[in-house]
Amino acid sequence: MPRSEAYIVGAVRSPVGKRGGALAEVHPADLGAHALRALMERTGVDPEAVEDVVFGCLDAVGPQAGDIARTAWLAAGLPESVPGVTVDRQCGSSQQAVHFAAQAVMSGTADLVVAGGVQNMSQVPIAYASRQAGDALGLTGGPYHGSAGWRARYGDAPVNQFHGAELIADQWGIDREEMERWALRSHRRALRAIDEGRFEREIAPFGEHAVDEGPRRGTSLEKMAALDPAVEGGRLTAAVSSQISDASSAMLLASEEAVRVHNLTPRARVHHLSVRGEDPIRMLSAPIPATRHALRKAGMTLDDIDLVEINEAFASVVLAWLKDTGCDPEKVNVNGGAIALGHPLGATGTKLMTTLLHELERTGGRYGLQTMCEGGGQANVTVIERL
Repeated sequence: MPRSEAYIVGAVRSPVGKRGGALAEVHPADLGAHALRALMERTGVDPEAVEDVVFGCLDAVGPQAGDIARTAWLAAGLPESVPGVTVDRQCGSSQQAVHFAAQAVMSGTADLVVAGGVQNMSQVPIAYASRQAGDALGLTGGPYHGSAGWRARYGDAPVNQFHGAELIADQWGIDREEMERWALRSHRRALRAIDEGRFEREIAPFGEHAVDEGPRRGTSLEKMAALDPAVEGGRLTAAVSSQISDASSAMLLASEEAVRVHNLTPRARVHHLSVRGEDPIRMLSAPIPATRHALRKAGMTLDDIDLVEINEAFASVVLAWLKDTGCDPEKVNVNGGAIALGHPLGATGTKLMTTLLHELERTGGRYGLQTMCEGGGQANVTVIERL
């Protein structure tokens, strides 16, 4: 039995604010509401017809707690009849939101589903939730080492992004200068995209703020080389790491029936979606096996892919993926990545896909592949086809 198609009919994002920047004081629900309102306005769909809102967000405490998918929808002034659910697959949370939304449409159980995400890292720093909750309850060990089963399996090995990124640099033979050159490329490509107006169609300005704040015009290899490593004796510095950021993003997925009934114009279809896991200590290398798995299941090779978005959590993540897959770097993160543009955690998945869709439209490409590393040693892969 042939599957039902899931079409992308709208995709929008806020500008990305840097830590302490233009969006720092915006309540996360209002930040999420901004993308949702813009999505509904741009697609022209009756909001009453939306059947669910699936939003990515992690560190769900304080202003990000209480099922922010639902809160953001209501804060946007949209119908109370539409429910919402919040997803946490770490950095891939809103990419997973797209997967859940597409799966609902493909299964025939829903016709119109919103997928998106929000994160205000200025207000709720990464991992703040687990630290604060543990302290309040008098618990120690965090989410990992407090588990007897985890400790029996993985011992006392450090479980954090910096450790994982250093392990990747070691295993794939990536030196500091190579990472810094990639970081400089990220800034230069992001600045070129901004200067050429490539992001203007995908961004819904937030008041006077219409441009991503992260890219640095004055950066250089010399400035990067002067930074101290994040871990003594390591290769990683802030210059080759993703930026702490605030943003929201949203997409509307529709069935063939919804496209017909609501007179919508599909912009892309979800060609493939999958997720894989591997070593949670190395943590950030899962995009490599996940990409192989996705291409095998889709009956494709990287030669079939016109553009790739792989989240630049750290430069070593992308460089290892490039070395292992043999992908042409000229079609990877062509408008820069998170090192320059920021990584607003729960919003990044649909932010990247929004950029991927718009760049396929700008260049006339057909297939785009997106992947990102995620906590726990996981990685989502989505392939979209521009229509």
